[in-house]
Amino acid sequence: MNDCDTCAYNSYDEDWDCYTCELYLDEDEYARFLQNKSTRCPYYRDGDEYKIAGKQ
Repeated sequence: MNDCDTCAYNSYDEDWDCYTCELYLDEDEYARFLQNKSTRCPYYRDGDEYKIAGKQ
């Protein structure tokens, strides 16, 4: 499983019939993202609602 599967920015797009990232980056942020050599996304945010609710 990759990080995108559990990311809060990952959502299903019915028009495209696939999952897409809804994180909005400006041009500079996107360029830095593409140059990132890491295998982990620096913008990942856990989207597990059960985990989040358990901390409250």
